[in-house]
Amino acid sequence: MLEQAGLKTLRLLDPERAHGFALKALAMGLAGRASGPDYPILATEALGRTLRSPIGIAPGFDKHCEAVAQTWALGPGFTEIGGVAPKPQPGNPKPRLFRLTADQGVINRFGFNSQGHAVVAERLRQYRHRGGDGVIGVNLAINKDTPDPAEDYALGIAAFGHFADFLTVNVSSPNTKGLRDLQGEEALANLLARAVAARDAIAAAPEVTRPPALLVKVAPDLDEAGIAAVADVVLSFKDKGLAGLVISNTTIARPPGLKSAEAAEAGGLSGQPLFEPSTAVLKAFAIRMQGRMLLVGAGGVSNGAQAYAKIKAGATLVQLYSALVYGGPSLIRQITDELATLAAKDGLTSISEAIGQDL
Repeated sequence: MLEQAGLKTLRLLDPERAHGFALKALAMGLAGRASGPDYPILATEALGRTLRSPIGIAPGFDKHCEAVAQTWALGPGFTEIGGVAPKPQPGNPKPRLFRLTADQGVINRFGFNSQGHAVVAERLRQYRHRGGDGVIGVNLAINKDTPDPAEDYALGIAAFGHFADFLTVNVSSPNTKGLRDLQGEEALANLLARAVAARDAIAAAPEVTRPPALLVKVAPDLDEAGIAAVADVVLSFKDKGLAGLVISNTTIARPPGLKSAEAAEAGGLSGQPLFEPSTAVLKAFAIRMQGRMLLVGAGGVSNGAQAYAKIKAGATLVQLYSALVYGGPSLIRQITDELATLAAKDGLTSISEAIGQDL
């Protein structure tokens, strides 16, 4: 694993450059493998697979699928690459990634920088060809200049549907103009109809034995009416192949009390400042959806207690990324150990028994 001294050295570099170095080190096997047992209490049925734990790595960590095998070796129950746009695009100008060290947060305004479907899908295909059996998802993005966002998502489903366990339609990044407008009731319904049709085409292929689950990723900045509208649209696709929601993406809000000067930067805020607002939105969706669809909780998770709180708020699965900036790759194992201990202490026989306990 990367030692704390190594993390301190990386933090002396520009954040985006530091992440690039860390990912290259991971791809070279320099971060090692997770050590320790799988916990039967954490085994989770979701996404058409039996996951070794509900703890997963969010997209953005391995955006271009450059270290998928090594990321899986860190011990998550699942991992998600991307976001990936159909055509290569550079994203927004640099600098576009900022550490809020005093707040244990991160701001990014990448703008879906991507190497494109062809390059990233080939890497994932090669991983599967070599026998890679990790539970892998792909976060689907759009090109900045696309005239038809729904077509970009459909192209992503076609490109990755043969190799991924799940696909996430990302309509909530704050860094692509107009993207969050797709969370509107009519726009979302039209988009999901085309996404489901594309997923059905994959499922019908004779060589596909396990079609990918389809998820939608939403923003933490939805108000009560927005939550109700999104929930109702998503539920209307429950019997048409849509599996659930990821809650949530980064926030454009700036909670009071942020200490870092970088908090004034434009972009989406993640990390510790996002934990409470994203968990509140997760709980609101869970109350409205009443266990009828899978919910994935993301935002501000840095320890086992926070992962447990997401599950008690209605999440079946939990994702993290920003906390790895500060805790390093060994954090995955640490959170897994802590979560298993908390579940056992509460007398659970399965972590699934905790889902929605706080509702």
